[in-house]
Amino acid sequence: QVQVVESGGGLVQPGGSLRLSCAASGSIFSIGTVEWYRQTPGKQRELVASITSGGSTYYADSVKGRFTISRGYAKAPVFLQMNSLKPEDTAVYYCSVAATTTYSSNSVNYWGQGTQVTVSS
Repeated sequence: QVQVVESGGGLVQPGGSLRLSCAASGSIFSIGTVEWYRQTPGKQRELVASITSGGSTYYADSVKGRFTISRGYAKAPVFLQMNSLKPEDTAVYYCSVAATTTYSSNSVNYWGQGTQVTVSS
């Protein structure tokens, strides 16, 4: 079993910052690409940022220059540093971790339960 837990969400004023964390645990053998998505009611889940095991990153145009995704070595947590936050960044943020396990070499995407980010004055 693999568990993914996001943390770090909260209420912040426009222009403020938050740092989200995505931690995976359980029977993990290796972690590949980690992605951050966000979703607001009535809308499709949107890919915000991703980082490969080699450190290559992707950012949606809407967050480029404001958000930074980073990861440590191997199974270390992945962070999403969010600066200059805007009301339109308000959403539930989800982490998706591509991982193989100690009992299967097939890479599977595991999802967390999400963390709420609210940007409001």
